Amino acid sequence: MKHMRHMQQMKQWTMNATGRANLRLTGAPVPEPGPGEILVKVSAVSLNYRDRLAIDEGLTMVFPENGPFVPGSDMAGEVAAVGVGVDRFAPGDRVISTCLPGWIEGPGPGNARLGGPEALGSGHHPGVLAEYVVLDQNWAVRAPQSLSAVEASALPMAGLSAWTALVEQGRVHAGETVVVQGTGGVALFGLQIAAAHGAEVVAISGDDTKLARTKELGAAHRINRLTQDWVAAVHELTRDHGADHILETIGGHHLARSIEAAAVGGHISLIGILEGYEVSGHVGHLARKKLRIDGLQAGHRRALEDLVRAADRITLRPVIAAEYALPDLPSALAHLERGAFGKVVVTAA
Repeated sequence: MKHMRHMQQMKQWTMNATGRANLRLTGAPVPEPGPGEILVKVSAVSLNYRDRLAIDEGLTMVFPENGPFVPGSDMAGEVAAVGVGVDRFAPGDRVISTCLPGWIEGPGPGNARLGGPEALGSGHHPGVLAEYVVLDQNWAVRAPQSLSAVEASALPMAGLSAWTALVEQGRVHAGETVVVQGTGGVALFGLQIAAAHGAEVVAISGDDTKLARTKELGAAHRINRLTQDWVAAVHELTRDHGADHILETIGGHHLARSIEAAAVGGHISLIGILEGYEVSGHVGHLARKKLRIDGLQAGHRRALEDLVRAADRITLRPVIAAEYALPDLPSALAHLERGAFGKVVVTAA
């Protein structure tokens, strides 16, 4: 059986240099799981903005000396085989990847120079844009029973980022005001999670059509940032209380606007880098409002397991903007670059 599976061929995307033009759909033997590893038949891979930056610009990426590597970090699939010593999974189990390998709980691995752990598909670790992947058994969790593979694939980075921001770090509760920026995966997960906790959600976007769709997901208020000053609108909506939680998915100098919009004692989760890596803001507002700004790197495995349990209890429905077959990865990346309402997913099954 082992020999027969090894003789099977699979498709996978590889690259050996930065740039979308260097992506290649190649064939390879189906790998075998070693001790402590699981072989997963991939069903769906959810793309993140980070993946586009990694592929196009080489974000935190290294190129192994032993040849091309597979990009992508967020996957849902089914365990096809297990290696010696595996005790967390069995063949047939539905699983999703943990996008940051080795981070089980707490602050996690890393150091003062480099920060936290690297993601799957960065060259530091194998990626998941393939028909089969081998993962350490500690780099996966069971998938929610209530979600399809396509939906479940959106949880490891986008879903977990919103969960970490609002629940793990923010302790969001009923009666608070939560601002979500944009209509990407993190924002729409944050909207649903906040609404499920009884918070009043304000959605900010520059697209009225997308804003109208956020109402169905639980947004109590919708502000078009292109036709009005969204900070002033938040002040007015909350009678100058401000936002208790803000998912800052734009980043850069936009952080200054979130500081203006935040309530006294408010909480800002710095997630996005759409406007660059250098942040700014009024230190007087920061101090006088006694704000907490949390830098966020998705989250750890235990929090992902909590999110999975929550997904089965609160009827969380990841919003899928589009599905593309594995050979159509370039089209999926182009869709991601244009902007999407929800998640862009590549299917491998």
